[in-house]
Amino acid sequence: MKKKRIHHHQVIVKTNPRRFKIDQLPLLILILPIIAFMLLPLLYIFNQAFKPFDELIQYPPRFFVTRPTFDNFIELFRTYSSTSIPISRYLFNSIIITVVVVFLSIFLSSITGFALSKMRFHIKNVIFEVNTIALMFVGTAVSIPRYVIIDAFGLIDTFWVNIIPLLVIPVGLFLIKQFIDDIPDELIEAARIDGANDFQIYLRIVLPLIKPAIATVAILAFQTAWNNIETSSIYVNSEQLKTFAYYMSTLSTSSNTVAGKGMAAAATLIMFLPNLIIFIFLQSRVMNTMAHSGIK
Repeated sequence: MKKKRIHHHQVIVKTNPRRFKIDQLPLLILILPIIAFMLLPLLYIFNQAFKPFDELIQYPPRFFVTRPTFDNFIELFRTYSSTSIPISRYLFNSIIITVVVVFLSIFLSSITGFALSKMRFHIKNVIFEVNTIALMFVGTAVSIPRYVIIDAFGLIDTFWVNIIPLLVIPVGLFLIKQFIDDIPDELIEAARIDGANDFQIYLRIVLPLIKPAIATVAILAFQTAWNNIETSSIYVNSEQLKTFAYYMSTLSTSSNTVAGKGMAAAATLIMFLPNLIIFIFLQSRVMNTMAHSGIK
């Protein structure tokens, strides 16, 4: 057994060396151009946001900014919507909604996955099958039933309509349950013998062991809430309750296509940065989740 472990360690060191070796050169020559090509959209978003107005409308257009400026961001936050609502209000709404959705989605997905995996009750298989079936449907296919349900619960034109419909993430529940299935039942039973109740087991044993799946759910919930335009467009009438993503979509209307080009570029960067930052910090755990799901 010891020899197998040593051999496995040697294979890892050989295939993933920490230092550069000359035999890696052909692989780097192949990969680096691909990486550079994939980075071009990111560089374009950053350069557009800092271009002055004359460079934004320049023809032929230039990829890189020559005279970077913060004027686009200053103009964006000075501008009011057509109903005199400041841009900071839309941004504040998006931040609050996103934070609440991420935390509640993680809590609901993880505690439900724990119940479906380690608890015994009559309809748990039915619930999991319903969740699996829900993976087959896209949001557009259920837009009418969703509107009817939201209207029946009296959520139209309320702040909660931005939060409650986004809390259910079927793929997140599926991934978390798969992770919890791998936790030995003996570990759960030992905790119960020591006097821990179900919530203590969930909090102290289950959550620390499913961090990769939680990171994946966090990214999915964040992107769903932060980039959500549909709710503000369909379910919200009050401008004070709408989100920054919705406001950004209004910057590209036909009435201000040229004048709002700089503000739209700045707003695009503001929308994009949080997605980039959260993925950079959580991508290793997401990769572990994908590998785990593939092995299973």
